[in-house]
Amino acid sequence: MQRVGFMLKVKQEKMEEYKKHHENIWPEMLEALSEAGWHNYSLFMTEEGVLFGYVETPDFDQALAKMAETDVNTRWQDFMAPYFENIGGKHADDNMVPLERVFYLE
Repeated sequence: MQRVGFMLKVKQEKMEEYKKHHENIWPEMLEALSEAGWHNYSLFMTEEGVLFGYVETPDFDQALAKMAETDVNTRWQDFMAPYFENIGGKHADDNMVPLERVFYLE
């Protein structure tokens, strides 16, 4: 199981709205994530909008690819794109670069 962390930046003026949308994730999005192998997926955000994501999955690249094949992910990513800084006109999931794991306590 891969443990993957990544960071993105939410626009300061969109932070509260971003959090609200994550209180009621679309059920079909939750189902797609589960089916694509996303486990223990969590998002954390600083007061400045720095977003840290964490997911456990057998294969992160494959999990991203499986989500990219779904209509619900395309709709969600289109909907959420305006909330992020510096994603270069792409979807946020195209900017999820895994961080180097430095330590893990088993």
